[in-house]
Amino acid sequence: MKKQFIILLIFALGTLASCDNEESKKGRFLLKGNEKVKDNDLTGAIKFYTEALAMDPEFRDALYNRGLMYQRLNQLDQAIQDYSLVLQGNTNDFEVLFQRGLAYIDNGEFYKAQNDAKTLTSTYPEEWKSFFLAGLVAERLKQNEDALVAFDRGLRLEPQNVDLLTNKATILYYIKKFEEAENLLQQALAINSKEANIYNLQAMVAFERDAFEEALSLVEQALELDPRNPYFYNNRGLFKLYLGDLEGSLKDINQSIKQDPRNTYALRNKGIYYYYKGEKELALQYLRELYERTPDMELVEKYFKLTERL
Repeated sequence: MKKQFIILLIFALGTLASCDNEESKKGRFLLKGNEKVKDNDLTGAIKFYTEALAMDPEFRDALYNRGLMYQRLNQLDQAIQDYSLVLQGNTNDFEVLFQRGLAYIDNGEFYKAQNDAKTLTSTYPEEWKSFFLAGLVAERLKQNEDALVAFDRGLRLEPQNVDLLTNKATILYYIKKFEEAENLLQQALAINSKEANIYNLQAMVAFERDAFEEALSLVEQALELDPRNPYFYNNRGLFKLYLGDLEGSLKDINQSIKQDPRNTYALRNKGIYYYYKGEKELALQYLRELYERTPDMELVEKYFKLTERL
């Protein structure tokens, strides 16, 4: 079950000169873009940042903010391009390196993300986000021990950081140290009971214990806090499958796929849905390819072989 990683978005805010010169005009476009962000009009924000960049193609704050908007809209190639343009002027810009590393991860460019993480950990070893990024990259590369080391280094800098605690717990979940993961999640919950990822990961641990009703309740708490998260919908769909609510499950799985068509865990769950419906050919359409490409994905081998016997 894929977990959505925490993405930190920090906006650059400009100040305006009183005189009506080119500098103040591009600054006004920047602030108009920021106002659009507050209204959750991300496309409108991009238009104003682009207006500012038409006046000054090297305007760092406009490039960075436009990159953030592209990232939030999952237009990752455009986001990476804007971040890279900023870095041409300052190769060690901390926030831009961090955000580009996250965008690379979401774009499946893990080794490029790893390079940005290495730059951050060597140049900014005092910053927890340097090790946070390094941990995320290591997790995606299935280097779980390296991920734990990175998150631990971050936690030495920020012992009460919920992002680090939750993502370390995720690695412990992957290596089936469920009790240790639960302990970290309880610690994170005491710090911030409004962090949706905590409840989602608790739900995943409960699922491993075959506590399906508890898992469903927990992921619904996660969805109350973050109702647009495709991975939470996918997990809820899986739990509903195991509780026999097949149609409710399909609705959640389809919602997840609509939001993130590349989520292979949702495609797996749709194959499992068709297995439970007794529709062998449809189930195999989803499960066969996953079994051939990622046979170690949890539940894939089990349901592929069960489907073959239908």
